[in-house]
Amino acid sequence: MKVELEMCRPVPLGNRGVLLRIIGTDGKQVGVLRLGRATAEWMKGQRTSEGRSTKFPVTKLVDFLNTVK
Repeated sequence: MKVELEMCRPVPLGNRGVLLRIIGTDGKQVGVLRLGRATAEWMKGQRTSEGRSTKFPVTKLVDFLNTVK
């Protein structure tokens, strides 16, 4: 997989947050993860938009990451 960070220097998140574009080994986009101040949003697939996404609190993402071994 390939992960691209669109903003790679420390900056305030602002209202739009930071986008992580996830690319599979075949070169196709798996999805986009948007990290905001309080919410995260997963947009699955190659054609992504805010209307076709799953939103959840950032705390839920942190809890999940803490369980990964």
